[in-house]
Amino acid sequence: MTRLQQLREQMRSESIDAYVVMRPENARYLSGFTGGESTLYITLDKAYLLTDFRYIEQAEAEAPNFDIIDAGYDHFGKLREIGQQAQKVGFEGDFVTYLDFGKLKDAFLQRELISLPYLVSNLRSVKDDSEIPLIRRAVEIADAAFHEILTTIEVGQTEAEIGLNLEFSMRRAGASGGSFDFIVASGIRSSLPHGTASTKRVQSGEFLTMDFGAIYQGYCSDITRTVFIGEPEDKHREIYEIVLAAQLAGIQAVEPGRPGKEVDEIARTFIEKAGYGGYFGHGLGHSVGLAIHEGPNLNKREERRLEPGMIVTVEPGIYIPNWGGVRIEDMVMVTEDGCQVLTQAPKDFIILE
Repeated sequence: MTRLQQLREQMRSESIDAYVVMRPENARYLSGFTGGESTLYITLDKAYLLTDFRYIEQAEAEAPNFDIIDAGYDHFGKLREIGQQAQKVGFEGDFVTYLDFGKLKDAFLQRELISLPYLVSNLRSVKDDSEIPLIRRAVEIADAAFHEILTTIEVGQTEAEIGLNLEFSMRRAGASGGSFDFIVASGIRSSLPHGTASTKRVQSGEFLTMDFGAIYQGYCSDITRTVFIGEPEDKHREIYEIVLAAQLAGIQAVEPGRPGKEVDEIARTFIEKAGYGGYFGHGLGHSVGLAIHEGPNLNKREERRLEPGMIVTVEPGIYIPNWGGVRIEDMVMVTEDGCQVLTQAPKDFIILE
């Protein structure tokens, strides 16, 4: 069954006549179009891709199952023209801005607009056979960048330099860019879960946390590794080993049929029993695909059960203010009988002299 056919099944179950897609990742997933400025209008028997003059030729090549329309800079006006027959129209309520919602209402006057934000994202949560190899390659590129960066890190380098070297490495390997703003945090800054790379210089006697990823043909990877510069103290080793053990417990808990909140609880309980529960304040993980953060998640609230083909991160951490922190993150694919760890970069306690 094609992605359009799957979407139409969901449209029928929601009793809508048409669906408007504006989120770029969803538009790419359904149509194959990789350019900018697109809106999809999908009915039960037609599929339209609205764009402008700059992308017409590209859209015709990449989205053969769609009727390509040059809407100029007035996509909502064109929706008004082609959407006359629809009575119930779904849209991405989690993405459409208040301003654009007003324009949608004007385009579909006297018709019912229904917010259905998860119609496409639910399809995207289970990766198909065309997506998995691309995600694997994105992971391999990030793994290789970690190996390379270990040979270049020096005392006195800035966090920003390390982040730049990571991106250079991944681009040389075929990535189109980084999948998010890299987190490179050393010393007491490593207690910042989202401490993006700064001008701080790496010093001996401190942790260095690197959270980064590649985009390969549209698909993302996400990895975190924490290394130590110089000679660690016993507490450094203790914190690292607790996080690593919690991460391994979380990976072992990933299996089909298990709700995301149960996986989170297993890893979180390990850290709590070690006495550091108050220093682990974020969810255990999230799904990854065309976007760096997708659903389902691994957190305290996630009721959705894991299914084969889902790809999630497992990334516990301990963050002690004014001291430092550790996070370890792998990407893991749910299989029929458990899971497969995609990330292969080493995660033993690495000490750089």
